[in-house]
Amino acid sequence: MKYLVREKMFSIGDDFWIEDEHGNKAFYVDGKVLRIRETLVVQDPQGNELCVIHKKMLSVRDTMTVERDGQTLVSVRKKMFNPFHDKYRAELASGEELEIRGDIVDKEYDIEYGDERLARISRKWFRLRDTYAVHIEREDADPSMLIAIAVCVDRLVEHERQEHEREEHDH
Repeated sequence: MKYLVREKMFSIGDDFWIEDEHGNKAFYVDGKVLRIRETLVVQDPQGNELCVIHKKMLSVRDTMTVERDGQTLVSVRKKMFNPFHDKYRAELASGEELEIRGDIVDKEYDIEYGDERLARISRKWFRLRDTYAVHIEREDADPSMLIAIAVCVDRLVEHERQEHEREEHDH
């Protein structure tokens, strides 16, 4: 199943729907304004909370967490610098890791567990600007978690871009 996600819509206070490939409202994302740290709540169409995305404060490298029922489900961060391409990782609460590989900035990447692709994130499937798809490839995968990971990667890339621009501006 493919889900349609608008990028750069994840700023504080933004609320929006993520639709499936048939145009049905699949997930509602509520950007919380009254929080010190960036917080997004992912809900099903009935308003049930599926997961909460937070930017971790005061970490060495930017990290975002996805929580469910108050417990950390996954932490997403950039791996140490790789000169050939960006690589992110999602560490599950169980200690297992999902690799996030590909062209992160241009939104053509995969979320993998071992040698198996769980989801492909791609901008190619849509003509709409600032939109990408999260294609969940496994029937038994958790779509809200994989979409949340893609949202985390999107936010981390955006934070890094803003940091870079600030540094350029200061010099």
